[in-house]
Amino acid sequence: MKKVFKAVLCLAMVAALVASFAGCAKINYVTNGTIQAIQDVKSGAWENGGAQGGEEGGEEGGTGEDTVVLEAQFEAGTYGGVEFKSVEDVVKYYVEAYDYTKSLTAEYTEGGNTVTYYKLLGDEKMTIGDVMIDGKANSIVNNLVPGIMDGMFKPTPYGLVPCYNRNPDLDNNKDDDHKKNDWDFRTSHFTAEDVLACYVKDNGDGTITIGIQPKAAEMSVRGEDSQGRFFEVLGDIGGVVADIDMVSFTQGGADENVKVTYKGGTGIVKIDTKTKEIVEADYEMISIVNVTHASIAVIKDKSASLNISYKNHYPASDEFLETSKGIKRK
Repeated sequence: MKKVFKAVLCLAMVAALVASFAGCAKINYVTNGTIQAIQDVKSGAWENGGAQGGEEGGEEGGTGEDTVVLEAQFEAGTYGGVEFKSVEDVVKYYVEAYDYTKSLTAEYTEGGNTVTYYKLLGDEKMTIGDVMIDGKANSIVNNLVPGIMDGMFKPTPYGLVPCYNRNPDLDNNKDDDHKKNDWDFRTSHFTAEDVLACYVKDNGDGTITIGIQPKAAEMSVRGEDSQGRFFEVLGDIGGVVADIDMVSFTQGGADENVKVTYKGGTGIVKIDTKTKEIVEADYEMISIVNVTHASIAVIKDKSASLNISYKNHYPASDEFLETSKGIKRK
């Protein structure tokens, strides 16, 4: 029974994280999905998938060192006919390519209507792993999470991250209740000061590949910091957790007890040097979420942590566009 209670705590936290990606409009849907998951745990339905195992020792999630993970490091030189003398040059070129690519639109059909979206649309995938309860891993919980995720997180097409909407006219945060600044995401706000490491590679076919790893950040917000200017980040996690009635805290509130560290994520971007258009890109945002002093029903003062990997690949396939939102390229 103790394991079941720990699973309930974890599932509620996962729902909160997914809700922050999905947006306020989906909070009720996500919460309902969690309630169903909790019922499955209580009834024993979670065993049907063959999830077995008990507690395994492990380290609780933490911030740690901001370590470079890129496969190469920047070296000044000429790549694809473009000279790069410094990291500042790399970031300047990336920002120019980002801005130009987001200036390009294309017509699609959606719901029988012609719509105008960004020319370069991408897919998205979120994975939750390394769930720890009171510093220990539990294989039952880790086996439960993928099934819960499939029911709660529905991938949808977006423009280059960070992005608010695939429609360029709506790619801003003017309707975001938690915004600090009125950002327009049709252009990049990324700076050289945001970079932990980067590299440039000549592909020998008229394109270059730029790899960038932004510096770590805490509680990142879209457009506000090194991670939020480069990735699609979680935003106001504490506010979303606070909205879930079943979760409470023995000390303080969600703002004090829900912490998110972003580090180790990268963006690998291929650019046509003739046009400065981004033709292919892969972004992976990685975050570590820690919750302390959490309580659900009779469970009191528990800690939990988990890792999130959020990936965006560009361009999205025709199959993804159609199956996710019924969008077809013209």
